[in-house]
Amino acid sequence: MNTDSHPLELLMLARTRFTQQQIASFLGKNVKTVWRWEKRKTPCPPMLKPALRELLNSTSRQMTHTPSSFTFIDLFAGIGGIRKGFELQGGRCVFTSEWDTYAQKTYKENFIDDHEINGDITKVEADGIPDHDVLLAGFPCQPFSIAGVSKKNALGRAHGFACDTQGTLFFDICRILEVKRPKAFLLENVKNLMSHDKGRTWEIIKNSLIELGYDIFPKVVDGAHFVPQHRERILIVGYRREDQIPFSWDQVYLPPKGNMILGDILHREDGKEPFLEWDGDRFFNHGENRVQSKYTLTPKLWAYLQSYAEKHRAKGNGFGYGLVNHQSVTRTLSARYYKDGSEILVYQGEGVNPRRLTPRECARLMGLPDTFRIPVSDTRAYKQFGNSVVMPVMREVAVAMVPFLFEENQGFQLEMESLTA
Repeated sequence: MNTDSHPLELLMLARTRFTQQQIASFLGKNVKTVWRWEKRKTPCPPMLKPALRELLNSTSRQMTHTPSSFTFIDLFAGIGGIRKGFELQGGRCVFTSEWDTYAQKTYKENFIDDHEINGDITKVEADGIPDHDVLLAGFPCQPFSIAGVSKKNALGRAHGFACDTQGTLFFDICRILEVKRPKAFLLENVKNLMSHDKGRTWEIIKNSLIELGYDIFPKVVDGAHFVPQHRERILIVGYRREDQIPFSWDQVYLPPKGNMILGDILHREDGKEPFLEWDGDRFFNHGENRVQSKYTLTPKLWAYLQSYAEKHRAKGNGFGYGLVNHQSVTRTLSARYYKDGSEILVYQGEGVNPRRLTPRECARLMGLPDTFRIPVSDTRAYKQFGNSVVMPVMREVAVAMVPFLFEENQGFQLEMESLTA
């Protein structure tokens, strides 16, 4: 995003890296004032632009570190997109689980921990997981088998969630919630989780979480509120029922869609693309101010994609490539993007084959800052970003969730609610 633009845009860019408290301290303001700017309750003053630019240009690691006010665990962690959002609100990760070794490599490159990454969560005893305030999990959606439930019940072998979810990775979330009883959780999954298996999968998930003593608040959120990509995911917020938390999705800041366009995240070919020492010229040729030619489709692949699309158009189907330009909002980036890039192809002008997004552009499309490092091959990177989350969505959910973790903060949170009414 152009840093000469409106001060609110600079503020929102700063919020991808810093907490409200950090920004308030840097500007000499209080948290409530920053909150009101962010929620557009009061205008963000133009006079703050120089200070916000200074903050964004800061390379001090001390600015991005504050004492943790709460702890969380990161399950099915991927490359840490959910974690990043909660760290920005002062959280500290005390346990991580991710089975894919390539995702582990990216995770380790971007997060410094005093604990090892656990590979297979099914082999971890819940008692051995540290106590924590929040459980975070972008869990895989596996089929839930209804068959055999009655037989198990008849034999007295299982009941409730243990019976319905056994054999799925969701069961591991349930057993950790049962033993550790964190104050809250955030679960993330694909949009069609609610309709999967004619709604039976969602009924099992919902009933299992309720049986474990949690109030749940599900909502489908589109990443296009924050990035130029339609990416709808179901988010399930949960709090312990005995705490009687009045969480509402109305408290989560979701700016209007369309504020961000693809041109905001594409490499700049006008000489203004920042040089990132951890990327070098891997994705962008800074000497020639252009994206590396390897991302342009070969004539053979481009001809194949056009032929494939035409064949399905003739049959009345909607299958085909997605050609985008600087003004576009893209389709959902998928884990198969490495194969041909067909869902998001960047138009490069008449007579020039389109190109894939570079992995750096994919990171930006997921709302990750340019400080996020990409230590794996392009193929692995495409898979990882395609399986990741839109980080600013997680950040804003954390902004709404975290104050409810502490009794002393709930008065402030209720005041914020009254301002949004």
